[in-house]
Amino acid sequence: MKIVHFLRKRLILWCTLAVMLVFALFPIYWMLNTSFKTTREIYRMTPTFWPEQFVWTGYQKLFASGFLNNVKNSLVVAMIVTVVSIFFAMLAAYAIAKLSFRGREIISKSILYAYLMPRSIMFIPLYMLVTSAGLADSIYGLMLVYPTITVPYATWMLISYFTSIPDEIEEAAMIDGCSRFGSMFRVVFPLSAPGISATAIFSFTLCWSEYLYALVIVSKAAQKTIPLALSDMVVADVAAWGPLMAGSIVAAIPVMILYLLVSRNMVSGMTLGGIK
Repeated sequence: MKIVHFLRKRLILWCTLAVMLVFALFPIYWMLNTSFKTTREIYRMTPTFWPEQFVWTGYQKLFASGFLNNVKNSLVVAMIVTVVSIFFAMLAAYAIAKLSFRGREIISKSILYAYLMPRSIMFIPLYMLVTSAGLADSIYGLMLVYPTITVPYATWMLISYFTSIPDEIEEAAMIDGCSRFGSMFRVVFPLSAPGISATAIFSFTLCWSEYLYALVIVSKAAQKTIPLALSDMVVADVAAWGPLMAGSIVAAIPVMILYLLVSRNMVSGMTLGGIK
């Protein structure tokens, strides 16, 4: 009876996960499905779950519009902002998690409040800052603005990872001759590699998909990022669904590749191994 009960619970669990997986992956499938359809089939009243005729018209129109340049802009901005943000966030998170000083709790909460600050009330002063710096209408302006989103987020996330590392590991390293900076870069940061990798991925995704600041700061077609390029495909209430879905698929590929490359490092138990 116990085996039957166990198998029944497993079957219910698997069926539930299968249903949830279908709901999660169906939008991606529908984007891919629509990107290969003809315009007539897309606007048909009865939707088809498989293209009657595979065409590359959507991708041809997409690449003819200079979309690859938009991908390059997003890639450059997201990579540079992520690297810079993670570096400063690691230092700030280590100081808050491992050092004892007056005002540490206030600073920690202020970082969270800075991340939760609505972007809709920040874009006007940030636009004035970018304009006064002479970086308006360029991706360099985005590089200046995006850390206001990623640094607070990354710092808040990394604080919990660094706090979970026992102080005894650092103390052992210092007894062996490591300085505070040595223990930070040789012990704490390597042990926190899974957390740093996960935080870097989410920071990259925040920059990759950001729309509001990019809409306010950039207007030149050559400087636009992916979200702006995709939004330009919607004119009034008419959307070029073929190129729009094709662009969404192309935009999702770099993020998926990044997840696959970094996922091998996102494992737990490294701290336990360090203690042993």
